[in-house]
Amino acid sequence: MKTVDNFNFKNKKALVRVDYNVPLNDAFEITDDSRIKASLPTLNKILADGGSLILMSHMGRPKGEKVERYSLKHIVDHLSKALNTNVKFADDCIGETTNELSTNLLAGEVLLLENLRYYKEEEKGDESFAKKLAEMGEIYVNDAFGTAHRAHASTTIVANYFPDNKCFGYLMKSEIENINKVLKESVKPLTAIIGGAKVSDKVLIIEQLLEKVDNLIIGGGMAYTFFRAMGGKTGDSLVEEDRIELASKLLNKAALKEVKIYLPIDSHIADSFSNEAKRRICNSDKIHTGWMGLDIGKTAIETYTNVIQNSKTILWNGPMGVFEFSNFQQGTKAIAEAVAEATKNGAFSLIGGGDSVAAINKFELHDQVSYISTGGGAMLEYLEGKELPGIKAILD
Repeated sequence: MKTVDNFNFKNKKALVRVDYNVPLNDAFEITDDSRIKASLPTLNKILADGGSLILMSHMGRPKGEKVERYSLKHIVDHLSKALNTNVKFADDCIGETTNELSTNLLAGEVLLLENLRYYKEEEKGDESFAKKLAEMGEIYVNDAFGTAHRAHASTTIVANYFPDNKCFGYLMKSEIENINKVLKESVKPLTAIIGGAKVSDKVLIIEQLLEKVDNLIIGGGMAYTFFRAMGGKTGDSLVEEDRIELASKLLNKAALKEVKIYLPIDSHIADSFSNEAKRRICNSDKIHTGWMGLDIGKTAIETYTNVIQNSKTILWNGPMGVFEFSNFQQGTKAIAEAVAEATKNGAFSLIGGGDSVAAINKFELHDQVSYISTGGGAMLEYLEGKELPGIKAILD
């Protein structure tokens, strides 16, 4: 695996694909800069070598249009402070002016290009667009794990123009190594905690994990599709009617593989989808019409916590309930605390997926788990056993 450690960037222009798709508030201020922080070790290594940086990223989904909200100019000041240098900004990612800025870039200088997705050619993986990007750099570095599952011009196609001068940044290397600790190097017992609303979103990862895990904990809205598959009553809880048969097959496959599947014995239910709704606890397979499950119950929390604390490797993707509602966050919070406690006792824990990461951050436990992935979709596809174009492009 070639990384930035395999190159000396002295007097070299590094074309670096970063993931600066960071959230902004209405005043265009960054509300979470974790992705910027994650890129700094790679960027600082290149600068310390005496190289210069040409940074390219996307932000949001402007769909080929120049949308003010998605301009990367909003992050220039923040990035300048983070790198302790004056970051230059190109108000286009290609073109004559941008080429001139990149050509005149001196060792130690940084140039941030405008949003790649202002051009439809980026997401189409356009060869000509990729070539224009490639012409600006001498070494290509991909450090954007969050987009590694997309065969876009800047993540995949551009690498073709650097047959011997392409590598991973430290973040990409770290992501791959940490996911492999679950996929290929896990210490048993291995427990996967899968939550979220829909079975359909997680089918492939569940099927893949059934080949590897000892325990599979299921929470969130998807649990009720499984209860329906077992003949349970789920009231007005979220159920994917067209996935009930699939849920039944997954339960049977787990039994054949001798994987223990844990579904929430009880649920915290509500009479409407609201934080102010009436609420109570009941068995998850005996929910009356007019009521819906919005969180796992006390017994489920105790059961799940026990399983997690007796695990040596833990993967968590997806919340246990509607944790955005303060009255229905107990399950997700308890799982986060259990994962942190298990980690403290020597387990390896990998957290991935936007909601799981948001939960770990919300409950201020981000520094008490082993690794938090920066790429939800990319992590899922990697765990599903898919070959990610952004990784393959460098390995090739």
